Amino acid sequence: MFELTQLRCFTTVATELNFRRAAERLNMTQPPLSRQIQLLEHSLGVELFTRTTRSVALTAAGRAFFIEAQNLLERAQQAAASARRFAEGDIGTVNISFVGSAVYEFLPKVIAEARLKQPHVKIELSEMNTYQQHEALRARRIDLGIVRAPLLEPGYATECLVREPFLLAVHSDHRLATAESVSIQDLDAQPFLMYAHSAYPPFNELLTGRLRSARVTPQYVQWLGSSLTILALVNAGMGLALVPRCASSVAFRNVVFREIDLGEGVQSELHLIWHQNNDNPAFSMLLEGIRTAAREGWPATAPLTA
Repeated sequence: MFELTQLRCFTTVATELNFRRAAERLNMTQPPLSRQIQLLEHSLGVELFTRTTRSVALTAAGRAFFIEAQNLLERAQQAAASARRFAEGDIGTVNISFVGSAVYEFLPKVIAEARLKQPHVKIELSEMNTYQQHEALRARRIDLGIVRAPLLEPGYATECLVREPFLLAVHSDHRLATAESVSIQDLDAQPFLMYAHSAYPPFNELLTGRLRSARVTPQYVQWLGSSLTILALVNAGMGLALVPRCASSVAFRNVVFREIDLGEGVQSELHLIWHQNNDNPAFSMLLEGIRTAAREGWPATAPLTA
């Protein structure tokens, strides 16, 4: 099989139709150039040039091969350029999974900025709950997860990007919608919409645990899997709910958001999780872009690494 060096020699001679000038262009002497052409002709089993003491001309086979040789060299250059761009993170694919509430504010901003900085990087998005993302990362089906609970295991990196309070979502006709202040005690015996443990374990455990410790017993009417569904039912007057502050960016006509003191440490968090040995250059650049977006939009938090 012929080599790229032989193709370059051939196309240069075919362009110049003069071995001396072709050798000068290639920064070599004529004997090794002639040898490369002979090896190429032997490999192909055809004569590419007719030679006399005064002239060099392409044969019919040489003219046909000249077109293909140029195409092969161009493709080789494109492949080399693509490899360099991939190594630099300019092209490639990054698989990101996320919890549904990340869509409200965080993820759209990150994706918009990533498209500006890395327009040729394909971003594949998939919505999963936190535990599903942990499993997907272990199976290497994703590069990056945006989750509610960190993955504190050897070989994985976890970084907390967002910490924000919970707000109380109430129907506009409810007395708490216009109360001077709202406390956790006001939730006792109230119809309540809560995150299902199967879909949102971190929120379920955090919020139900806090209510129990405060000796507050709401009337749980529904256990649901997303903030959007919860707010839709609050809008319908089915109950109250505690949701992350980011969810307040979703507008419902009859939903009012009230600040409520749930105590120290009761807050919503978004974490990034990834393999420490991820060698996808596009992922590395995107990760830094996400960090930048988080610093600009929310107070910086300290990274946690397992």
